[in-house]
Amino acid sequence: MSNENNNEYNEVRDAHDGQSGHGAKRPYNRQKNYKYKPQHRNSYNRKQTSDRKTTQDKEKNGRTVPFKNPVKSASRKPKKPASKLKIIPLGGLEQIGMNITAFEYEDSIVVVDCGLAFPEDDMLGIDLVIPDVTYLKENISKVKGFVITHGHEDHIGALPYVLKDVNVPVYSTKLTIALIANKLKEHNMTRTTKLKEVKHGQVINLGDFSIEFIKTNHSIQDASALAIYSPAGIVVHTGDFKVDYTPVFGDAIDLQRFAEIGRKGVLALMCDSTNAERSGFTMSERTVGHVFDNLFNEYKTNRIIIATFASNVDRVQQIINTAYKYDRKVVVEGRSMVNIIGKASELGYINIPEGTLIDIELLRNYPPEKTVIITTGSQGESMAALSRMAAAIHRKVSICPGDLVVFSSNPIPGNEKSVSKVINELCVLGAEVIYQDTHVSGHACQEEIKLMYSLVRPKYSIPVHGEFRHRKAQAEIAESLGIPKDNIFMIQSGDVLELSEESALVTGQVTHGGILVDGLGVGDVGNIVLRDRQNLSQDGIIIVVLTLERYTNNLLAGPDIVSRGFVYIRESENLMIEAQQVVEDAVFDCLDHKISDWSKIKNEIRDSLSNYLWKKMKRSPMILPIIMEVE
Repeated sequence: MSNENNNEYNEVRDAHDGQSGHGAKRPYNRQKNYKYKPQHRNSYNRKQTSDRKTTQDKEKNGRTVPFKNPVKSASRKPKKPASKLKIIPLGGLEQIGMNITAFEYEDSIVVVDCGLAFPEDDMLGIDLVIPDVTYLKENISKVKGFVITHGHEDHIGALPYVLKDVNVPVYSTKLTIALIANKLKEHNMTRTTKLKEVKHGQVINLGDFSIEFIKTNHSIQDASALAIYSPAGIVVHTGDFKVDYTPVFGDAIDLQRFAEIGRKGVLALMCDSTNAERSGFTMSERTVGHVFDNLFNEYKTNRIIIATFASNVDRVQQIINTAYKYDRKVVVEGRSMVNIIGKASELGYINIPEGTLIDIELLRNYPPEKTVIITTGSQGESMAALSRMAAAIHRKVSICPGDLVVFSSNPIPGNEKSVSKVINELCVLGAEVIYQDTHVSGHACQEEIKLMYSLVRPKYSIPVHGEFRHRKAQAEIAESLGIPKDNIFMIQSGDVLELSEESALVTGQVTHGGILVDGLGVGDVGNIVLRDRQNLSQDGIIIVVLTLERYTNNLLAGPDIVSRGFVYIRESENLMIEAQQVVEDAVFDCLDHKISDWSKIKNEIRDSLSNYLWKKMKRSPMILPIIMEVE
């Protein structure tokens, strides 16, 4: 760490020693029996005390009263009330994903993480969901920067979209910055964005805040917790973490630093809740290496295909190590997997023995039992490499009877059906599928969460990163460790939590929510469009086309009916003829009553046809009348 960073770090330490009620302050007032004794100094040619002009005693009611205060009294200005720290989560508290939290103190805002979420089942046609950052845009002059804990999509995925509106520097560790740079390159934003690399243990100053990066362990390298120093107190944000004493790469979590910060006095702890319902400790990443070794030894005559998260560099390293041990060539398949492994190898986070990694085009040159394919698609994503292999539409890899397919991951909540579908398709093709005991989590279980609370000893607990049930489980853990129930805050996205040593209170709400990304469109698809898509997917659409004469409103052509997704017209000709008659009757009824307003004619067509189809079919398709006018 540089001298400059050391100085910043010491300033942060000194600034917080003895504050927030931790440590005794020196009393400002002297004792009542304090008696001023002048010192007899004769240096620098000063006069003896006896020769100096002394303050005259005063007389009161004929009695001499000694002068008690030699210092001229001055009126003391009243102290300005201390501002409170605002914690404003803009996403990530109702789901696992779209993590983003703003920390605000007076004229400074620091944003921790900026992730995306994947669409729900009812978000038809939507590619991504990013957080609504209206509050940041409205306070753009206060925003000092984004501070990123690690490189997973739910923590960095929204940056290319958000930085277009809130263009401030981004701070994070080496691998995370490299992954962010890759994303920005795809959006042609490399030149317009400042990316600043930070090392573990380093402190950066952003406005009224100082942020310290603390080493943690997770399922991706270079993960960090954050100690956020502000005049109101210290907040520790764990990011995604687990306690791994034997990591595959790098050092173990810096528990000592958490303890040191805890001794200073921590105002609030924002802790990962993902595994708060699971008892015990999370297993070390190295245990998966032993499982791989056993599988490679057992299936020596089979081709092995392993699906895992693209960002889990340590997992890929262990697969490569085992493949090298058993003299197998390795193919990496899936765009995100190729990008991340390439960048990790370039930065020295993964070590690939020479000659082990081959291009997928050379796969056919080696016998199946001498190859290993590491692929994306462990969550059953429809367009991921493994899903295409299972559906027999992958151009370069075909699943053969006897192949061993290993799912080295657990399904994310909501992905269970997709994963099950891919497993079934693989089994139909004759592959043997293993999907249990081949994964360890990257998140802390109950005992690790207890350890974090015991080291940090916060006044307030703010469970984050998880669904409500996960955060509730952590709240119960915090209460069992002695934190008062009133000091545990189950806040929601958009809440404004104001904190000080004296009090903590949710004081309001800010604009929040999800912005839907569909192709190149950001935010142009809302609830109304989604509702129309849902209606179309459920009951289809009927288009009614007719032509009216401009001045007389006489029906010149039609009505013609076109159906999509409702019924197959060739097999429902009688229904279409009857529907056409219903529309014709509705149009003539309007013309007979001298109704010339097109909107009223369309409403009458829509209502009449909708009633008929519901009585006949018990279905409610979307009905779209189109009126053309000719002279």
